[in-house]
Amino acid sequence: MNNWKQQNLGIVADVKLSNVDKLTIENERVVRLCNYTDVYKNSFINQEKSESFMLASCNENEYEKFILKKGQVAITKDSETPNDIGVSTYISEDFEDVVLGYHLALITPDNDKLNGQFLHYWLNTKQAKRYFENNAGGSGQRCTLVLDCIKSTPLYLPKLSTQAKIAKVLSDLDTKIELNNRINRELEAMAKTLYDYWFVQFDFPNADGKPYKSSGGKMVYNAELKREIPEGWEVKNIGSIILKRTDKTTSIESKNILNEGLYPVITQDNGDFISGFTNKNNPITDLPLIVFGDHSCTLRYIDFPFLRGADGTQIMYFEADLTIYVYLFLQKIITQIPGYGKYERHYKYLKEFNIVIPNAKYLREFQKIVEPIFNKISKSRFQNQHLTALRDWLLPMLMNGQVTVKEAEERLSMAAEPSVEYKKEEKLYENKIRK
Repeated sequence: MNNWKQQNLGIVADVKLSNVDKLTIENERVVRLCNYTDVYKNSFINQEKSESFMLASCNENEYEKFILKKGQVAITKDSETPNDIGVSTYISEDFEDVVLGYHLALITPDNDKLNGQFLHYWLNTKQAKRYFENNAGGSGQRCTLVLDCIKSTPLYLPKLSTQAKIAKVLSDLDTKIELNNRINRELEAMAKTLYDYWFVQFDFPNADGKPYKSSGGKMVYNAELKREIPEGWEVKNIGSIILKRTDKTTSIESKNILNEGLYPVITQDNGDFISGFTNKNNPITDLPLIVFGDHSCTLRYIDFPFLRGADGTQIMYFEADLTIYVYLFLQKIITQIPGYGKYERHYKYLKEFNIVIPNAKYLREFQKIVEPIFNKISKSRFQNQHLTALRDWLLPMLMNGQVTVKEAEERLSMAAEPSVEYKKEEKLYENKIRK
């Protein structure tokens, strides 16, 4: 860092505080809004991510100021806790209809002095986070970053070409993580499609390999469900088929959560469910099982030993051939739980839902097809945990000059590449679904 220049952010970038609210006003331009949670949860924003953004409107002046463009960085500027301010995301594409929303700041780097991706990663260093926490204003329970505070953010900048190289090393890791997430979404969507085809439409393959219901398979009316189901199939409530349940597991102190360890630690509010690893205590070993967040309504299928550090999480054990089937059923009905999304205990409602129990033969056949899909999902999630740990280790080392770009690239080359076998597996599963 000896030859890196110290600069305040406001010298090398333009900073604007957004005032675009979540309203749709007649005669204003209709846009998609990049909101607080969109910035908070994403390392970068691209077209795919923006498809889920909410619709709102803005006037022409707001549009000109806050339309998102490639190379910009957005940060959170208000929060209830200091560690939630200054959280950044990188804008990786140009947009024509996405603007930045309220409680956020939009930073446009001077392209001759500052690389936007480098800035994004700099803002993720402990040094930057400490600056925001120490300089946040506000009153009561609200923390905020004023414009002058953001502009005064200290940066240490190497030459522009070095900024770009450092940013590429770190963004390559984020790209790998995002690719794994996309693959996992596609794999689970395949499993859901098969579930719907077999157990909602009841067109599982009959003895002749033809779709059961569409080929005239015998159906009988079930009064509890108020619909027809295949002859010989049963209807039970979730509570009656649970073999064992617990919502009390080992609490893990944060100091014992590691980048590497013997057992994963999961929490109900973690998007990828693995928050880290530990070497402490004994894992839950009965597999597979379903984890349900009683307050968050988060649902997870688990097929590995783990330790957990979050309260209010139900751990449900079912017969092996039923577990993935029940998980996919719960995914479909979870939003029907009374009070869904509110902070209350939902298990008491969930366990009363009625579920069709298929013939054991079809459950086994279904399990045989979908189990490899979920094994692949788990493998990708563990790989993401390791890639995230590598990125988080490299970030400060690159930013303080302890590791060169060349050394970082060597470490990156040793990280697991996204599997080239994925396309083959995807084709295999698609063919099975079609059959």
